[in-house]
Amino acid sequence: MSAATSSLSRFKSLEFILGSVLLVLIVGSVLLSQWLFVDPTKISLSARLVEPFTRPDHPLGTDALGRDILARVAGGGWISLKVGFISVAGSVVFGVVMGLVAGYYRGFWDMLVMRFADVQLALPFILLAITFVAIVGGSLTNTIILLIVSQWVQYARLVRASVLSLREREFILSAKAIGVSDFGIILRHILPNLLGPVIVLMTLNVANNILLESSLTFLGLGVDPSIPSWGGMLAEGRTYLQTAWWISVVPGMATLLTVLGLNLMGDWLRDTLDPTGRTNR
Repeated sequence: MSAATSSLSRFKSLEFILGSVLLVLIVGSVLLSQWLFVDPTKISLSARLVEPFTRPDHPLGTDALGRDILARVAGGGWISLKVGFISVAGSVVFGVVMGLVAGYYRGFWDMLVMRFADVQLALPFILLAITFVAIVGGSLTNTIILLIVSQWVQYARLVRASVLSLREREFILSAKAIGVSDFGIILRHILPNLLGPVIVLMTLNVANNILLESSLTFLGLGVDPSIPSWGGMLAEGRTYLQTAWWISVVPGMATLLTVLGLNLMGDWLRDTLDPTGRTNR
């Protein structure tokens, strides 16, 4: 009974409730944007720079081309969330595989993967981004690839450190003694023990990648400016900060609330999946 009560109390924490509410509202609005809002690319020069809360058909105002800000934020959220989740999924797959190989087999493979990781970490992200965009160009797909290339190292190092500890545990040695293959040991005994910290890092990195996508697009290194995105809207609105502040403030608030919700959920998952590091609340 006490275990059930403790488990239920975790779902009553402020981090879980607030994080869930924010993510449900934002992700729900993004997924339903094409049915709830007008076309975010529709231009109406007769409705240029409408202020927020002054017209019911444009509740959050319009930009310099008369495009609805609410519709553009909802449509742009699809781009930001897509970049965040897909890039993290790619980083996880590649990083976890590399970390498992390095930690379990050690020797040559460990040295090869870790030295390549050291080189990767030595490169400043902005320098890598500029070089990458100069070579292959800026687009949605290339932004996702860039984030995968720059972040797989985090998962590889985390997984490697955990595997080095797990591979000497009694249950692993017992599995080897009865003839279980390396693939079976990794899949059935090692990988399940890594899911907790990897999931927590994934949650936090989704938020980080949304910020990075916005930053890259703001600098002209990310998504095509013709595609609505939060970073692109921030870049467009910087010339109107004194006369039409809402063009930048609304997508900025959307980014802030999304990152806040993801970080709150990441903190909650960390405390839930890692009892040894849980703080008393």
